Amino acid sequence: MSFLKKLKEKFQSTEKQEEVSDKYKEGLTKTRKTFSDRINDLVARYRKVDEDFFEDLEEVLISADVGVSTVMDLIDDLKMEVKRQNIKDSNEVKHVISEKLVEIYYGEDNEETAEINMQDDDLTVILFVGVNGVGKTTTIGKLAHQLKSEGKEVLLTAGDTFRAGAIEQLNEWGNRVGVDVIKHNEGSDPAAVVYDGIQAAKSRGADVLLCDTAGRLQNKVNLMNELAKVKRVITREVPNGPHEVLLVLDATTGQNALSQAKTFSEATDVSGIVLTKLDGTAKGGIVLAIRHELGIPVKYVGLGEKVTDLQIFDPNAFVYGLFADMLEEE
Repeated sequence: MSFLKKLKEKFQSTEKQEEVSDKYKEGLTKTRKTFSDRINDLVARYRKVDEDFFEDLEEVLISADVGVSTVMDLIDDLKMEVKRQNIKDSNEVKHVISEKLVEIYYGEDNEETAEINMQDDDLTVILFVGVNGVGKTTTIGKLAHQLKSEGKEVLLTAGDTFRAGAIEQLNEWGNRVGVDVIKHNEGSDPAAVVYDGIQAAKSRGADVLLCDTAGRLQNKVNLMNELAKVKRVITREVPNGPHEVLLVLDATTGQNALSQAKTFSEATDVSGIVLTKLDGTAKGGIVLAIRHELGIPVKYVGLGEKVTDLQIFDPNAFVYGLFADMLEEE
């Protein structure tokens, strides 16, 4: 049985799996439309798998923002696999591509989704970083809603004290999802806000503290010093904290998102990526580029505007979403 067919069976095996696959199928509509159309066109033009086929496939993958370095490695792997399996028919290569995309994401890791590092019997502190405009505050609000719906006591801290309206925006999300926000006045020291957030979380017996931070990348040195100070305060007050440093990136910015990921990962210990607006781009391959080139797992993806559209990232569901149209044709 082909890898794609196995994925199809997996995501139709239970109601929960089918719900996950439906969200990815819907959220990846733009990427899938572009990707599937171009792969199908490629297969239609080439009846046999030769060097010209691979050159055109390379172009298709790069245009989907999979990233040049990632594409080169993928093409090398595909060539070896096609030779090993003695594949002559270009139609059969679709299944090998899907399998290799999943393999590239997982690398040497076990095939498990990258869960958030939640503390069982203590406060979990999650620090959010990223430039302005990527959907950081919205992501915090959506995650707060998700965690609260799981029965956790959640608190937010408005550590982005410099962007006009940032505190009000987070406060609005807090009101919307029924979670308190610890805040100071605009222009306050972010580390002081986070400190107060930690004290409030401890005194209330909260399970999770979600911390917003500023994102003024044009003032990079100051921003990175500020983030380092916030981290020191967290580590001093909560041993082993922060338990996650999540970098929020806008999928629609493509290779610029990859550049941001490199900058932040050099300056702070980013433990995971949240990729927002994946539903708004035809270049969803950036997921693979980030993982392959930086080795940082994507932990959440934004697949829509609804409060429930922030999803734990599942590479198998992602690849299934990319190839769903092709599976319907079989």
